[in-house]
Amino acid sequence: MIDPDGFRPNVAMVLARDDGQVFLARRVTHDGWQFPQGGIRSDEMPEDAMFRELREETGLLPRHVEVLATTPGWLNYRLPRHHLRLGSKPLCIGQKQVWFLLRLLGEDQDFNLEHGEIPEFDEWRWVDYWSPLSEVVNFKRDVYRRALLYFVPSLEEAMGQEIPPVPADIAQ
Repeated sequence: MIDPDGFRPNVAMVLARDDGQVFLARRVTHDGWQFPQGGIRSDEMPEDAMFRELREETGLLPRHVEVLATTPGWLNYRLPRHHLRLGSKPLCIGQKQVWFLLRLLGEDQDFNLEHGEIPEFDEWRWVDYWSPLSEVVNFKRDVYRRALLYFVPSLEEAMGQEIPPVPADIAQ
């Protein structure tokens, strides 16, 4: 499903532990690391899509997480020209995403990257909160920065401690 502006509706998840570290996974057959994300079906609300994608990509169930916050609207990113499928109609020029901040209630052993029909990730790890800004592909960096900045107050409140500021070497 592509909207009239050429964006595919999508959900993305920042999955955090109580120590402030976040889940980052490597895409199968790529060297790219990212947060879980996926498309919203025409019959789904964003939260329903989030729980479906979370299960498909990580094996986690709703009981394994607590939703701490959601972005109030869409965060968009555009695909680089070489990623566009120019022959497809309608043309998808990028994704518009509703982001969710999730607190892990489960354990590491609850993860199962092979739960989905076709696994999207082949490896995962916990990283410092701001680390994804230096690891995600360039065209997603700005949307990751905006989501992470938006979620800082909610995660700090949940953890009862401050998230360190964005390191200068990855601030922009």
